[in-house]
Amino acid sequence: MRARDLRIEALLEVDARQGVRFAGERALILDAVALGMLRKQLVEMLGLAGARAVLTRFGFAHGWRMAEAMRTGFDWESESEWRAAGGLIHTLQGLLRVRLEDSDPLAPRGVTVEDSYEAEQHLLHLGRAEAPSCWTQCGFASGYMSLVAGRPIYVLEDRCVARGDAACHFAGRTLEEWGSQLEEHLPYFQGEVLDASLHQVASALKRTERKLRERARALEQVVGEAEGPGGLVARGVEMRRVVDLARRAARSEATVLVIGESGTGKERVARLVHEESARSAGPLVAISCAALTESLLEAELFGHARGAFTGATHERPGLLEAAAGGTLFLDEIGEMPLGMQAKLLRALQEREVRRVGENHHRPIDVRVVAATNRPLAEEVAAGRFRKDLYYRLRVVELMVPPLRERREDILPLAQVFLVDAARRVGRPAPSLGTDVADQLQRHDWPGNVRELRNAMERAVALSRGTRIELEDLPEDVRVALPVPALVGEVRTLEALEREYILAVLARNGGNRTRTAQDLGIGATTLYRKLKSYDRVTRRRKR
Repeated sequence: MRARDLRIEALLEVDARQGVRFAGERALILDAVALGMLRKQLVEMLGLAGARAVLTRFGFAHGWRMAEAMRTGFDWESESEWRAAGGLIHTLQGLLRVRLEDSDPLAPRGVTVEDSYEAEQHLLHLGRAEAPSCWTQCGFASGYMSLVAGRPIYVLEDRCVARGDAACHFAGRTLEEWGSQLEEHLPYFQGEVLDASLHQVASALKRTERKLRERARALEQVVGEAEGPGGLVARGVEMRRVVDLARRAARSEATVLVIGESGTGKERVARLVHEESARSAGPLVAISCAALTESLLEAELFGHARGAFTGATHERPGLLEAAAGGTLFLDEIGEMPLGMQAKLLRALQEREVRRVGENHHRPIDVRVVAATNRPLAEEVAAGRFRKDLYYRLRVVELMVPPLRERREDILPLAQVFLVDAARRVGRPAPSLGTDVADQLQRHDWPGNVRELRNAMERAVALSRGTRIELEDLPEDVRVALPVPALVGEVRTLEALEREYILAVLARNGGNRTRTAQDLGIGATTLYRKLKSYDRVTRRRKR
């Protein structure tokens, strides 16, 4: 058997009952983007060194097992043919692309490969790397070559697309042949780096748990039951209704549209929908539709093929694919250009996308939550937003009220922000004086919750003691106009309007023309209102 005679049909067995077998061994079909997301999570948990150690050792075990399967499954003409088959296996499994004549990493010039899935996924999820990052590939080749050669072989990468190089390049040598060049890489094969990383992670987790307990105690003392699901503060009736509706919507797969002024917490509501849904184990991917040009937004959402435009040196999945099994949060959806709106609508309806530069479609599995501070109904009427997309997005519509309409939440929110700000600077949370609390409730909060958070962070930074004083607040909050006090019984707006109009009319000596001018209404409107008042008066007399 020669390596060049290997065919995927001879290696891959598919049975409706038994599943997939590759080279005689049970195999799994895994999505490249899912593996990329795993890489990102490993980096976030263990750091770059720890993630490299895990993936290198995993790759080594994979390569060793594959070499065993290839040895027992085929009768090779020579050891060199068995060794050459390792590079071809990479290509057949979709890990990278390598030519058979250049597939031996032990050759003096090494191996140059194209389309490494690992480099692609590192760029997608972690951005450009500072060092070669095809760690699993190095481990796989090392494990495969070590079994074939009967002694330890270490394959290293010195050029990588993830680092910005034109292609990935690997070379394999023994410990003696590498010499001092191997010293910094050897710990990743032997587990030393992983053990150290796990120790650091364990210590970090303990510190984090201690901080979380301290924060929980502080919040319990200061806020009580202020924070609700998803960290949202909802004491007022309107906000409680929003939270309840969001939690009910989360149980379905319906698209959700969150509407509210800037700074009201629309992203928090979107996060609540994700966390309460069956997709909570998947990713929550967010993008601002106002931050990118139309062409860049299309590439971000739908992905692109290699060579689709200048600078597209590798193919890249879009966020609609990257959020597979999770939720895509489209912030500022009202800013999306009309051309993109049509493409997004098609993707949502057909549940598939076509990357820029490709001519075939790919299925997607994602739930979309969109948000805007624009009145989309008015945008539709003005022709600036597609009506069909509007109705497709607002299957469930959540209206987040501005802070001025949920004054019951102002002080609980302020207390939560005080605790958070104080914890970050390592000091006890200060309290709010009565005059400060009163002033916070007087302010109109045009910036909503975001403005309140910033005000509390400033107050913590400037306060001299354990109490927030008026001088610690921003100037526009200190000069807030007083909220009118309610005296006596509640009267209807209609009754108040009637009394005010009649009072102005009396002050003008019954001059209806001057009264209409003072009130800023038309004379016809004034005559109609006065006539209705006369009818009500006559009915009461009867």
